Amino acid sequence: GKHSVNLDNKIADVRVKPFTLEMGIKFELRVTISGKKINVSDIPELSIPEDWMRDKLELNFYKSEQRGGGGEVENVNYDNQSRTAVITFLRPG
Repeated sequence: GKHSVNLDNKIADVRVKPFTLEMGIKFELRVTISGKKINVSDIPELSIPEDWMRDKLELNFYKSEQRGGGGEVENVNYDNQSRTAVITFLRPG
């Protein structure tokens, strides 16, 4: 359908059209676990800024606390060149 929207006392006629959202990106990692730190390698190259990749890694390992691993993340040291990261947790486990 067609709709009319009031924007700053002006009427704009709009039409709703369906569109497809792109699916999220899934990727596979190699992980080595050692006390408070996890070494992550073979991180795929993605066309996103480095700080987004650090955030993505932090969220992934923080969430896994509910599944019996991970926990609160202290630091993510990500190296875009070598496609590796070291995730440091606040508590060992």
